[in-house]
Amino acid sequence: MTIKVRYFDELTLRELYEILRARSEVFVVEQECVCQDMDRKDYDSLHVFAEEDDGSVGGCLRLFQRDEDTVQLGRVVTVEHGKGLGGLLLHEGVRQARKHFTAKKIYLEAQCYAIGYYRKAGFEVCSGEFILDGIPHVSMELEL
Repeated sequence: MTIKVRYFDELTLRELYEILRARSEVFVVEQECVCQDMDRKDYDSLHVFAEEDDGSVGGCLRLFQRDEDTVQLGRVVTVEHGKGLGGLLLHEGVRQARKHFTAKKIYLEAQCYAIGYYRKAGFEVCSGEFILDGIPHVSMELEL
């Protein structure tokens, strides 16, 4: 497995396909969530992903400038759970946010079941619960 970091225009067609396949496998199939995953924000995003030896993507996330002071982290998925890949990707995502953006904080919208996962990385809840694509979420931030 190799962790790769690429802006949208740097992705190969295979990498893009595998990222979208992984997101669809988790968000649409596993979570049974009908949502508009391809929201055009990918064009302006930095993509962090784990490429397996066979070329498939085992997990990914994206980062993009939300506003002058904030970078948004999102579309966090791992195809196989419980193997530590999510934590590895999240750690790398925070590192890449510091490296590529001049933001003062990282913002994300976490599914409520994952609050503890993000808290372990230093994120704090900054909103009440809200429904996004039929799933309970909260906003979270990490000061850089």
